[in-house]
Formats: sequence, structure tokens, C-alpha cells
Amino acid sequence: MRIASVEYEGEQVAVAIEDDRAIPLRGIAEIGANTPLSMLRRAELDRGASRPLDEVHFRPVVPRPGKVICVGLNYRAHIEETGREESDYPVLFTKFATSLTGAFDPIPLPPESDQVDYEGELAVVIGERVRRISTQDAMRAVAGYAVANDVTVRDYQTKTHQWLQGKAWDASTPVGPALVTVDEIPDVSALTLRTTLNGETVQEASIALLIFDIPTLVSTISEFATLEPGDVILTGTPSGVGFRREPPLLLGDDDVVTVEIDGIGRIENAMVVEA
Repeated sequence: MRIASVEYEGEQVAVAIEDDRAIPLRGIAEIGANTPLSMLRRAELDRGASRPLDEVHFRPVVPRPGKVICVGLNYRAHIEETGREESDYPVLFTKFATSLTGAFDPIPLPPESDQVDYEGELAVVIGERVRRISTQDAMRAVAGYAVANDVTVRDYQTKTHQWLQGKAWDASTPVGPALVTVDEIPDVSALTLRTTLNGETVQEASIALLIFDIPTLVSTISEFATLEPGDVILTGTPSGVGFRREPPLLLGDDDVVTVEIDGIGRIENAMVVEA
């Protein structure tokens, strides 16, 4: 299944995506804490109310997640370009629900910074409540996957040893366009992530290159926090980020960043000067 949280003529609704149609799931307004994967699977489709896909507005795939947990330095080539050392434990940080935005929404460039950067990533959406789950069982907690861009305000990221202030700007992190359930993706590690800036490829890597794979991340996080339906894990970005290029390649007004993962989807966002 491919399921999205959308808005149409002022109505918020979760929809199944079939070809070029958005088909509402009866009684479900959005993917989130109250929609475990089992509920999404058994939801009745209101085919009589289906709409052309190009007429709906894509909200963040999970508009109000209880937790957004992000992984840093999860590709070796990215560790090398940052000059950091590899760790035997995932580098974890958080975002707020207000950090998220839709798959095709404009992203405001904050007036406080001119060091805004792209980071294409695979997002994992949790579909079942779990705590202290083993790596062997971890995938049963996963509802599916989406595409994300961990847009980062670099000068704020480096103000302290903690990354929060550079990672959690309002409306800065598109996640979507849809939740693609795990049964649709036989082997997520076989997929390729690709980021383009104004049509030029700036990142490209296989998901197989993740240092900490998805079962490991789910198991590790569930040791200290209960994972709930609708929680989102951003799994890390590969090499090629703009801040580490010579000269730096940072985002400006009207720049367009596209992140695509084969078999999952594409997000595309224009950068706009914040009013």
C-alpha cells in the first residue's frame, strides 16, 4: 500500500494512492499515533470520493508524530567528508513535529542564516508500539518508508555540541510523499537515494551503505524510548552535502532540491526567503 496524509478543499484525510488517484480511507484523517499499520490495512476505501492525485495537497506523511528521531553520520563516506570518527553507537538527535513539512511545500530560508544545507534521507515510519525489541524482531514494528530532506542550518548546528538548534527549524523537513508499506519493498537495502539541486545530482548512494541498518536503529532506539505508531526515524544522509564541498554549495532563494528513492517516491521543495 501507498498511503498519504493530504488536504483537499479544506478537508484533511488519509488516502490510498493507486495510479494517479487518491482514494480516501473512511474515518481516518491522517497517519499518526492512532493509526497502527493494522488499522490502515483494514480501512475501507471510499472509492466514490477518489480524486486526481494532482488535485490534493500532500501534508507531511505523518503530520503530528509523537517522536522524530534522526540519525547522524550513518554513511562512512559522509563521516569522512565531515572529518569525524566512526562510532559503535548511532549518533541520535531529535526534531519536533513542527519541523516537518509537505513533500512539495516551499521551505522558508531563515533570515538569521545564510548556511542552509540539504541532506537527502530515507525515513522509516513506525507502525506498532514496541519497547526493547530485538534486532531480529524489529522489522515487525515498521509500517513502511518515505523520503525526507533533513534541511540543516549549519551555523546554528555548530553553535554548541548539541545539534538541535540547527536541525529543528519550523517547516524545514519535508517527509513524504507517501508511506510505502514494507510489503511493497522486498529489500530496502537494494534501493538508491539520489538528491539533486536545480537538476544537478549532488548525492547518490545505496541504502545498503547504512552503517546502522533499520533493524539496528529500531532496536537501539526502543531500548530507551517506547516507539509508537506514527513515530518517524530519519536514517541519515550520504556524502555530498553542500557545507563540506569546496567551495560550499549552500541553498539560496529559488533553489529547488529534489530527493528521490527508487521504489519509494520523490519529494521536491523550493527554497524561499522567509517573510
